[in-house]
Amino acid sequence: MTEATNVLGGPLQTCCTSPMTGFYRDGKCNTGAGDMGAHIVCAQVTSAFLAYTQAQGNDLSTPVPMYGFPGLKPGDCWCVCASRWQEALEAGVAPPVRLAATHAMALEYVSLEDLKRYALDTDV
Repeated sequence: MTEATNVLGGPLQTCCTSPMTGFYRDGKCNTGAGDMGAHIVCAQVTSAFLAYTQAQGNDLSTPVPMYGFPGLKPGDCWCVCASRWQEALEAGVAPPVRLAATHAMALEYVSLEDLKRYALDTDV
C-alpha cells in the first residue's frame, strides 16, 4: 500500500487526534472504498460552518456517545466531506483548512486555489 499524499504532493499529515478524526479514526483524512462521503478535507470548523452543515442535515455539534463521537466545537479540526466543504465555500461559510493534512483526492472536488485561500498552513 502506498502512502497517501496531500494536496501539495507531500505525505498526508495528521489532521487531529483530539478529537480523533478521519473516516478510519486514525487522525488522518485517509479514504478508501467504504468512504462514500470522501472525508478528506482537514478543516478547522467554525460556528458558521457547524450551523451550515447542521442545516444540511449533518449535525456535527451534538455528541453521539454510542459511536464515540464527542461533538465538535468551533476551533476543532475534523476531516470533512470534500463536497460539503465546496458547498460551504459556495454558501460563504467555508472553514479554514490544513493543506498538509488534506488528502490529494480532494482536488477532484475543490480547486487548490480555493483551498489555498482558506489555508491555515503558513508555509505554502
